[in-house]
Amino acid sequence: MAVDKAIDNEVSNIEDLELLSEEKIFQKPKNLPLKQRPNVIEVEDFNFYYNGGSKQALFNINMNIKENTVTAFIGPSGCGKSTLLRSINRMNDLVDNIAVDGKIKVHSKDVYEKGTDVVKLRTEVGMVFQKANPFPMSIYDNVAFGPRNQGILDKNALNQIVEDSLKKAALWDDVKDYLKDSALGLSGGQQQRLCIARAIAMRPKILLMDEPTSALDPIATLKVEELILKLKNEYTIVIVTHSMAQATRVSDYTAFFLQGELIEHDRTKKIFTNPKNQKTEDYISGRFG
Repeated sequence: MAVDKAIDNEVSNIEDLELLSEEKIFQKPKNLPLKQRPNVIEVEDFNFYYNGGSKQALFNINMNIKENTVTAFIGPSGCGKSTLLRSINRMNDLVDNIAVDGKIKVHSKDVYEKGTDVVKLRTEVGMVFQKANPFPMSIYDNVAFGPRNQGILDKNALNQIVEDSLKKAALWDDVKDYLKDSALGLSGGQQQRLCIARAIAMRPKILLMDEPTSALDPIATLKVEELILKLKNEYTIVIVTHSMAQATRVSDYTAFFLQGELIEHDRTKKIFTNPKNQKTEDYISGRFG
């Protein structure tokens, strides 16, 4: 199949990288073979509960996510993948009566440790949601909103941040002459890339994406996927997706969740061509889900 061939080519390239000499260990993480890259997210015995503890949504999750990689969370609806994603930057704190135990470490620091600056955490760990949610203001002001709140008021500095962020989001050429126009006038795909630019403007180290293309047409989806592949050179990306084809196209690693449990987490190639767990094979072959 075409998808399998694409996976084979991608993994072949990855495996070629891993044959590089030991001198490469001194390179930046994005230039290192995947297995040598440091862990930037470490999940240890993590459990998550709704309704004050009466409904458990995640069960004893353990996994590591490496720097400058794309990790896809897959699984049927209600399996816990979005719950875990939103736990990484504590977006679930906005839900009433939740409880957690275990640890999620970002750059070796437990995000649930008492005294954690959640605002700072969400600056370092940006979020892109399922549905594009531009603010009802100009394109420029959407991107400048976060930096202004951080105290950056110099016009030249803001101009540079806006331009850089829009370029990284592959949107600058589309909007550079219309920065004062309302963001609500953009197409759905452009709005989603604007939301990515808005997250980038905060200078995060990690980007979380919760089904970022589910509301987009195929062409807009392709543009976002191409963008993800470029962005991983600067950011660590975790993406929740219902599309297994998308996971094969954009991710280095895939994690399969079922009923709140992490069933399998491995290289995307291995997950889709030689899974270790029968439940994983049943899901990716379409027997359920």
